[in-house]
Amino acid sequence: MASQIQDRLTTDQDLLLMQEGTMMRKVRTRFWKKLRFFRLQNDGMTVWHARQADDVAKPTFSISDVETIRKGHDSELLRDLMEEFPLEQGFTIVFHGRRPNLDLVASSVEEAQIWMRGLQLLVDLVASMDHQEQLDQWVSEWFQRGDRNQDGRMSFGEAQRLLLLMNVEMDQDYALHLFQTADVSQSDTLEAEEFVHFYKALTKRTEVEQLFEHFSSDGQKLTLLEFVDFLREDQKEKEQAHDLALEFIDRYEPSENGRLLHVLSKDGFLRYLCSKDGNIFNPDCLPVYQDMTQPLNHYYINSSHNTYLLRDQLCGQSSVEGYIRALKRGCRCVEVDVWDGPGGEPIVYHGHTLTSRILFKDVLATLAQYAFQFSDYPLILSLENHCTWDQQHTLAQHLTEILGEQLLSTTIDGVLMDKLPSPEQLRGKVLLKGRKLSTIEADIEDIDEEEELEDDQESELDADPYPELDALLQPESQELTSGNKHIKKDSTTILCPDLSALVVYLRTVPFCSFTHSKENYYIYDISSFSESKARHLVKEAGNEFVQHNARQLCRVYPSALRTDSSNFHPQELWNAGCHMVAMNMQTPGSGMDICDGFFRQNGGSGYVLKPEFLCDIQSSFNPERPISLYKAKLLLVQVISGQQLPKVDSTKEKSVVDPLVKVELFGVPEDNRQQETSYVENNGFNPYWGQTFCFRVQVPELAILRFVVKDYNWTSRNKFIGQYTLPWTCAKQGYRHISLLSRDGTSLHPASIFVYICMREDLEEDES
Repeated sequence: MASQIQDRLTTDQDLLLMQEGTMMRKVRTRFWKKLRFFRLQNDGMTVWHARQADDVAKPTFSISDVETIRKGHDSELLRDLMEEFPLEQGFTIVFHGRRPNLDLVASSVEEAQIWMRGLQLLVDLVASMDHQEQLDQWVSEWFQRGDRNQDGRMSFGEAQRLLLLMNVEMDQDYALHLFQTADVSQSDTLEAEEFVHFYKALTKRTEVEQLFEHFSSDGQKLTLLEFVDFLREDQKEKEQAHDLALEFIDRYEPSENGRLLHVLSKDGFLRYLCSKDGNIFNPDCLPVYQDMTQPLNHYYINSSHNTYLLRDQLCGQSSVEGYIRALKRGCRCVEVDVWDGPGGEPIVYHGHTLTSRILFKDVLATLAQYAFQFSDYPLILSLENHCTWDQQHTLAQHLTEILGEQLLSTTIDGVLMDKLPSPEQLRGKVLLKGRKLSTIEADIEDIDEEEELEDDQESELDADPYPELDALLQPESQELTSGNKHIKKDSTTILCPDLSALVVYLRTVPFCSFTHSKENYYIYDISSFSESKARHLVKEAGNEFVQHNARQLCRVYPSALRTDSSNFHPQELWNAGCHMVAMNMQTPGSGMDICDGFFRQNGGSGYVLKPEFLCDIQSSFNPERPISLYKAKLLLVQVISGQQLPKVDSTKEKSVVDPLVKVELFGVPEDNRQQETSYVENNGFNPYWGQTFCFRVQVPELAILRFVVKDYNWTSRNKFIGQYTLPWTCAKQGYRHISLLSRDGTSLHPASIFVYICMREDLEEDES
């Protein structure tokens, strides 16, 4: 594939023109718009920019960092400048993770099209690379970086500098030995092919070779039976071991003769361990694998808080981009704070703050476009309505007109069941969560009555169409009555019936007590809790909270004190079965790592089925005191080695990290544990730890594992290098590689750590 890129660089007309370079306007804000010279480098993988064509250039971005290319019409910023720049000349480069988009305006439509086509071609080629092709490309990029004078050769001095860039401090004599061994032409320089041999010598995996020789009778190959034994006994593949052995040999053995003989060489063994099949995350958990036909309240739902904000809660920018980014992360519950806006158009922002404002209709247009691009399971729109009557009517109009058929406006089949519909039944639908004037039962009765009175429209016009509204307009607080259910409404809140009618299965109600909810609320009622209130309830009434969440939905949102948009850890609330634990998705950190890691399973659908004991309305489970109703297990984790860890500060060429690994376990309170390795001095390229930790896990069904690599610093806090988080239920046992992610959740390929994982019953508990 790397060769495909090189071939395209010399034949594709768009890429040839991009290599010549183009003056384009870089647009950051409505007021910052500056001309810059952009050029695709000869490696086909990086774009550099300078003030002018003959100025000193610096890297702008790597193709591997790019997710997609958008037209100018789809850019919120460029649309604001359409009177100044034709939208057809603009385009947006969208990056993985939280990196801001790059908006560019070319001098002509043709130039914009050249860059859009060329960049998308390269992005598609990179996306289709397999592990080995990615590695080949990565090696090629290192050669380009190391060859400072760009003469196609690397001197020993350049190689020494490259070693520091690659995060390894090596004895000069040993480095020279590796260099001279790779220099088969004896030219005192390394050409590209020779550099590959140099790189292979650097990345020799002694610990994997020892593992291979332990399982191989002759130290040269693994026979089919030996490989089957390894997969069954160590990798815990059980009855699938034989079929998988044949499949993996065919997939990873580089030698055709080896494939014919059904044997695996050292290279094939390493390829398997470094592949997706040797990854810690169980590939069976990557697609949608759970039952999606259970009631909505049986699922955890990936949820966002103040989705429109890109930064803090006081002065941050509001943008539709916040919704796009949240949806890309698998979010299925987005929040909209809507207020009266100028010209009769409702606006979205964090009320009573200095956050910027966007139009509600623009938010809906974005949701209509992106709601089901990344998951086709239902999207919940949590509406925080602060509008007056007239603008509420506008809200209802926009919802019905912009979302159209996507908006769920009636119950399924026009009937109300004794349980909530399932994610499967609600596929492709947007559900409005908000206040409602009446019960759903009353709505259904109204519809039935309307059908009966279709022939008598005149008398219908004479009737009072909104009896509930009259009650709300009384000077005192009134109660709406339906059957024996009484829900208090405040007289100052005037809710538009058109908007009320669009709330179907998610009527927001205040929480008074668990007893009150049980006696007064319906299955479709949902209460919201602040994080402090929810935490208090977990600690003081954990079992009641579990039963409440088995009966109806709940949402938990961050404290108002988190003005910096920081996050709490969602695990404590998931333990009690809380469905929608809303996160500030714009803010990286351990809280978002846990959220992203947990929802990586089940196809990234944003819905994860809760354990059975959290779906039972008579459950005896208490997350604070789980006692011994649930079978405890032991988790053994051996942290073996690391591979090609990135620098903490890429600007410091001579700085080499001192890495350590922290293994964290999250779950019920007594399962929360962490242990860490010692640090390895001055080696981020291939550090070896070989340390083993043991964790006792009381409730494995709720456990989440997080591996964090940090740079040891004795004078201050250890600095973050990379992490990976996953649910216990999705972890594979055996010898596994863990592909590290950045603070933003993007891949740090090829950075990884190599571990051994073993899960077993707690024998001591059985004996007791």
